Amino acid sequence: MASESSYYVPEQSKLPIFATIGLFLVAFGAANWINDGSSYIFFTGALTMAAVLWFWFAAVIRENMAGLNSEQLKRSYVWGMGWFIFSEVMFFAAFFGALYYIRNFSVPWLGGEGALGSSNMLWEDFQSTWPLYVTPDAAAHGDNAKFLGPKAVIDPWHLPLWNTLILLSSSVTVHIAHVFLKKGQRNKFNVWLGLTVLLGIGFLYLQAMEYYEAYQHLGLTLESGVYGTTFFMLTGFHGAHVTLGTILLLIMLLRSVIAHHFKPDDHFGFEAASWYWHFVDVVWVGLFIFVYVLGA
Repeated sequence: MASESSYYVPEQSKLPIFATIGLFLVAFGAANWINDGSSYIFFTGALTMAAVLWFWFAAVIRENMAGLNSEQLKRSYVWGMGWFIFSEVMFFAAFFGALYYIRNFSVPWLGGEGALGSSNMLWEDFQSTWPLYVTPDAAAHGDNAKFLGPKAVIDPWHLPLWNTLILLSSSVTVHIAHVFLKKGQRNKFNVWLGLTVLLGIGFLYLQAMEYYEAYQHLGLTLESGVYGTTFFMLTGFHGAHVTLGTILLLIMLLRSVIAHHFKPDDHFGFEAASWYWHFVDVVWVGLFIFVYVLGA
């Protein structure tokens, strides 16, 4: 049993080496895939990383269940998760900042506004409008050499609104699950956590429907000017985070149901996953306001 004054040092492991290899294959494979190459390298790296995470977290869980983790080590887990979420905040802040800069500075400058508005000499017919679905150069060299206006807008009060309600509800359900876990009521914890996982899956399903509608019916793609690029980058990365969060919560549910993990006073694995889920929900509220409602 680890005491407050001790710090458990785990045995040597080759997992960091395999994690490095997996990350390299993911990065290299993604670049190769984007440039019309094979996707096998990317998925090989992804499977390698999945295996590394499986064995790594299994080892951490065994150590904690054996009482090897001191309070100091547990605090390091809390700080580690906190810094990870902070890095994710900065990640999305960069994309939101890019959207703000493009919409409020770059596009008006191209239209001749402000001290830097002289750039409109390149495309004299360009009008500063938002959403901008084509680049000025692409429009200027088209068949009619005219700047195309908006041709597709996602209705924020349809699928995006439903997804907002779903994610906000999921924040409530995961909080209720946490309350029952701290009370030692495992069955109720499992029910509310399971409901949260279902809400996460429902969100991903509706987002897939939204993407299908955007591509097939509205003609909105990654190539639809800077609006299409920023829209799919922001919502796509958020969807990837929702996918990860759903998987994390599902793993917590399986750990509770199958292995009866988590105690009322020792359940940081679930707490970390719930923090991440709340963060994902807050990001979506920002997306709904600035991308869907104000950005259309």
